[in-house]
Amino acid sequence: MADDWVSFCCGPGVLSLLLLAFFVGLPFLLSAVRVIQQYQNGVIFRLGRKAGVRGPGLTFLLPVLDSVRIVDMRIQSLDIPKQETLTKDNISAFLNAVVYYRIADPEAAILKVQDYKNAIFQHGQAAMRDIAGSVELDSLLYERERVASEIQQAVSKETKGWGIEIISINIQDIELPASMKRAMARQAQAERDKRATVIISIGEVEAAGTMAEAAKVISSSPGALHLRTLQALSNLSADKTNTITYLLPIEGQSLMADGAQKPAGAAGPGGAGLPEPRLNMTKKEIKK
Repeated sequence: MADDWVSFCCGPGVLSLLLLAFFVGLPFLLSAVRVIQQYQNGVIFRLGRKAGVRGPGLTFLLPVLDSVRIVDMRIQSLDIPKQETLTKDNISAFLNAVVYYRIADPEAAILKVQDYKNAIFQHGQAAMRDIAGSVELDSLLYERERVASEIQQAVSKETKGWGIEIISINIQDIELPASMKRAMARQAQAERDKRATVIISIGEVEAAGTMAEAAKVISSSPGALHLRTLQALSNLSADKTNTITYLLPIEGQSLMADGAQKPAGAAGPGGAGLPEPRLNMTKKEIKK
């Protein structure tokens, strides 16, 4: 009997049944073992009902009865493509933003929203249009961080109940129409011209004050004006291409006018009552 039992157990029919059971049961055994990565969490469902959340590591499931949804817990980015919006001062602008978020509660992210990525995308679009439409163009351009913070607060208010934390929202690009770019360029040019005119005017005022002080110093000394004139001539003579026109002072002109008004009998260079010496004088005239 013992020999018959051993021969039956080791017979080809039993071995075939064991091999069949092994190959059929192997997929079930493999489906019962799952490996969850360090940056992931798994939400377990048993017969369609939530059975808990598993952390990273080796996880055993009940074959056929259990299923798992893997959730990435790392910070993820979501690009919001270029959207056209109208600012508060009725100027059309195109905005592009990036949303950085992470899953804070994997159970809520799976159970409370069907597709949390698409939901974040839709709320980000709507919030960006609403916030950008409530500010003027200058605020949108020069206070970009404040506008992005307001968009983040608006999106976080909606996604907080889904177990999703919005880390930050950055406005990458603000594109304006070509006509508005030209108008802003003209405005910037006008602003630069204004500042240049103000600087020149301030310089002229300071130069006028300095020249007034210099005039007071020169007027207090009789020879200062003459020395200043000679210094100017010396500076001009350094360049041979300049033509120098020397103007006599008013004092010299008055002296020349006084000499022309002297009477004919006045004493000349030859002495009192003597005629003016000439080159062509005769001997009689010289004796006289």
